[in-house]
Amino acid sequence: MSKTIIGLSFGNTSSSVAIMKDGVLEVIANQDGDRAIPTMLSYAHGDEYYGAQAKQQLVRNPKNTVAFFRDFLANSYAKIDVSANHRSAHPVEDSEKLVAFKVVDGESEHTVSVNEIVVRYLKQLHTAANDYIGKEIDGSVIAVPTNFSEQQRKLVAELAEKAGLPALQVINEPTAALLAHVSRPDIDAHANKLFVVADFGGTRSDGAVIAYNGGIFTILATMHDLELGGRDLDEAIIEHLAKEFEKEYKVDPRKEERAMAKLAHEAELIKKTLSNSTTTQFGIESVASGFDFSGSLNRLRFEMVGRSAFTRIGDFVKHLVAKANVDVLDVDEVLLVGGTSWVPKVSSVVSGLFDSERTVIRSPNTDTKAIDPDELIARGAAIQASLVSNFDAEEIAESLQPVVTNGPHLAKPIGVKTAEGVTEILAINTLIPIRKTISIPAEGDVLIEIVEIEREIKVETVKPEPKAAGEDEESDWSDDEDEEYEVRSRVVKPGKTLAQLGITANGKADIVVTISKDLKMQVAARSGSEHVAGTV
Repeated sequence: MSKTIIGLSFGNTSSSVAIMKDGVLEVIANQDGDRAIPTMLSYAHGDEYYGAQAKQQLVRNPKNTVAFFRDFLANSYAKIDVSANHRSAHPVEDSEKLVAFKVVDGESEHTVSVNEIVVRYLKQLHTAANDYIGKEIDGSVIAVPTNFSEQQRKLVAELAEKAGLPALQVINEPTAALLAHVSRPDIDAHANKLFVVADFGGTRSDGAVIAYNGGIFTILATMHDLELGGRDLDEAIIEHLAKEFEKEYKVDPRKEERAMAKLAHEAELIKKTLSNSTTTQFGIESVASGFDFSGSLNRLRFEMVGRSAFTRIGDFVKHLVAKANVDVLDVDEVLLVGGTSWVPKVSSVVSGLFDSERTVIRSPNTDTKAIDPDELIARGAAIQASLVSNFDAEEIAESLQPVVTNGPHLAKPIGVKTAEGVTEILAINTLIPIRKTISIPAEGDVLIEIVEIEREIKVETVKPEPKAAGEDEESDWSDDEDEEYEVRSRVVKPGKTLAQLGITANGKADIVVTISKDLKMQVAARSGSEHVAGTV
């Protein structure tokens, strides 16, 4: 009898659950119809609410609404950042100097540890999954950030077990997202590509540069910014609304917690609406001092007030690529993950960092076939769950994440020298061991020369064409569009010679390069009945 194993994206802002059922991948909707379920719990009148119902309590019952708690796991109170919790239940220090929350549950006040909060929340997800699937869950594959410590990963597994979701594996979020992407039917599963996975969530940003070689993921670099996320865009809108309200009514809403909670709720709705349309209307009852507030906001104004956050998003991706010691011209695809990736300006800013003819940006705004960025991680975890569902515990324990390796990879590409320059055989960052065959035109007695490929980045300074008379010179983004800018291109040329082979060819030659685990390289060439080989 097959096991029912779910994939779980356990996020700091929202979580998702998915399952592979009869070869079809489904993202599970909870009782409220939500697939991206807010990672929140709220207590009111003796009842416990979770997800969207808990989020609704942020305006009228914020002190008993617990949010943004996942990252507090296994951390001491002294080390946590509580800035995201100012409009919800505030963390406190428990007797073990760990994180807890004080909530009024019914008639009494309780101090609830973050561990217990996680168990309660995962139980709610367990119930939702059971109701949707119609049978008991046997286990889960859970995705967490790459900077989670081993202690945090083990704790997540322990708490999931208590919630009735035994964790077969705790895997990395970026590789889960990428696994979902490369499993699309229109993607070549055997391709060799370099990916940037940029996950822009509600309270944090995470990224990874991953080399994908025929089903194997090699993580080259990771980066995290725990102070950059969709919340920064919300705060920019909140500040804009607060200024407009104060200008109109001469009352500062920043002085009232309830007023700011209402503005925060409306700001998130505005952000989501402007991700799909260019303008939106809003109306908020009794913001402060009894005044109602209504108006409109367009996408241009939103992009201007959020300019600082958008700049930081661009810088995050730029620094991530640099950390991997690769150039933006080396990147084949950028996969945008997380709810903030729905914002069109995020795609625009990231696109501006790469060569549009060389690099594909995968997001809802640039790719009509793109998977919902809120669902990518859960989908990848569900695919991984289907792969390991029939393994026993010992087999799974041997490899915590079979699809991922940090093994050796090529620091330089390898190619064959030709009259035109050089033809690549093995790309940079190719995972070792590897065997690759290519064919080249060849006639008569030829010398085949295997070389390292040297790559240079050519930078040209370009001055833009002057604007036509009467053309609108106002920019929605930059004040320096008339300044000179750089155009980058990649130049490859033969480098160090690794091997030479002489062969008599009859129109073409097949060249085989094999690199073993101990970094020994074997080179062979074939043409008809001719065959030569050697080891470097």
